[in-house]
Amino acid sequence: MSGEPNTRLSDLFGLAGWSKGELARLVNRQAAAMGHPQLATDTSRVRRWIDMGEIPRDPVPRVLAALFTERLGRVVTIEDLGLVRHGRAGKRPPGGSEEHPDGVPWAPERTAAVLTEFTGMDLMLNRRGLVGAGAALAAGSALSSAMHDWLHTDPALAADAPVPHQPLHADPAGFDRYEAAPIGSQEVEELERSVEVFRAWDAARGGGLQRKAVVGQLNEVGGMLAYHHPPHLQRRLWGVAANLAVLAGWMSHDVGLEPTAQKYFVIAAHAAREGGDRPRAGEALSRAARQMVHLGRPDEALDLMKLAQSGSGEQVLPRTKAMLYTIEAWAQASMGKGQAMRRTLGRAEDLFVSDKADAPTPDWMQTFKEEDLYGMQALAYRTLAEFEPGAAAHAQHYADKALALRIDGRQRSKIFDYLSMASACFIADDPEQADRYARLALVSMGSNSSQRTWDRLRQMYRLTAEYAGFPKIQELREEIKLALPKDKSPGRSPKGKGPGGSIAPA
Repeated sequence: MSGEPNTRLSDLFGLAGWSKGELARLVNRQAAAMGHPQLATDTSRVRRWIDMGEIPRDPVPRVLAALFTERLGRVVTIEDLGLVRHGRAGKRPPGGSEEHPDGVPWAPERTAAVLTEFTGMDLMLNRRGLVGAGAALAAGSALSSAMHDWLHTDPALAADAPVPHQPLHADPAGFDRYEAAPIGSQEVEELERSVEVFRAWDAARGGGLQRKAVVGQLNEVGGMLAYHHPPHLQRRLWGVAANLAVLAGWMSHDVGLEPTAQKYFVIAAHAAREGGDRPRAGEALSRAARQMVHLGRPDEALDLMKLAQSGSGEQVLPRTKAMLYTIEAWAQASMGKGQAMRRTLGRAEDLFVSDKADAPTPDWMQTFKEEDLYGMQALAYRTLAEFEPGAAAHAQHYADKALALRIDGRQRSKIFDYLSMASACFIADDPEQADRYARLALVSMGSNSSQRTWDRLRQMYRLTAEYAGFPKIQELREEIKLALPKDKSPGRSPKGKGPGGSIAPA
């Protein structure tokens, strides 16, 4: 017992709206349902947890995490509740806040446990049909400052690190926890292949249909990481965990589960660093930056991009640097900073061309091809065109180049290019061409589960208003209204204001 209030638990208790007596009764009932009928919690114990920082014994932390997860409709972990037995109980680290109490980074030995617990709770939400969107996003600046020193230090798992003979006993976690067991190179290869399958499916069809499968696979990998394998296998397992966490985050972002997505991006950065892959950690954080631009917070995206670029280390390939610069340019465009955007895109293009492919390209970078560079350039110029209409011509130029190369089945990226082109054509006063590309996007969206494509369509719909008097455009507007999901109205920005709400290609 620390003698100090558990501020994390107190904050979430206030959000849940229970009384202390009510929470005690719920704990006893939930514990019995989980196979612990002997548990007898009362109001005074709940008071000690909240007001005195007492950490209850297992299974109470897991029971509380399950109760808060169901009550708040989003994943709440033992870490979120301040019930982990390390340091001073319940005290927020520097990166925490009342809105986002689970500060980062956590201790290295907690990474596998946090990963497994979070995915287990996420799977529980999936089963019970809860949306998981009730949390607040951490500010990009808060994440950046909390993770800066940690990301710039050497990874905890080094190639020559001594490996204990005893397995790592992670804290008991979520309900779908994989029973930890040693594995061999063949199993790791199968996991690596599964990442490729999930990645291809996501790019083709969007994240909604396979998100639960990816989260489940990540949950199993977290269990595997509870054992210390030989260093070469352990590093590869951390790599699989990082790749799956990025995918889980991207798929969550794709269907609008923004706080959940951000947590997965942070988990991915932790996993990549544990495996000694700082460039992968930087790329994971760049995903969080793209998310921030999507939500109309480009200034916070730039904070995250500084960390992603500086924290990627010296081994980062030119093509990876180019990709990071395109995201920075998109954020600058969202703020109307045209000169800065053009300089940044120039750096990206120079780096992309300079990559001689004399070093193996990481699997997670193999989807950033020439067409993806053009697609990001088109998006940046299309976004800037909201401030400088003359930039629309450049957006059309790069979107055309991207579309000419889209032959690899990544349908979602092609939809984004169609929408960038259509929006640029509307801004450039070419409604006939805009109608053509808008219809190409619309006909492709029926088989795609990406909410982000609908968000981009709403952004484009806003631009059609000026041409509503044209019969063809009025017909297009009616078709869009019929096609849009019923829970949102056309013209609504995806949680941000102005052009910063446009969405990046995958």
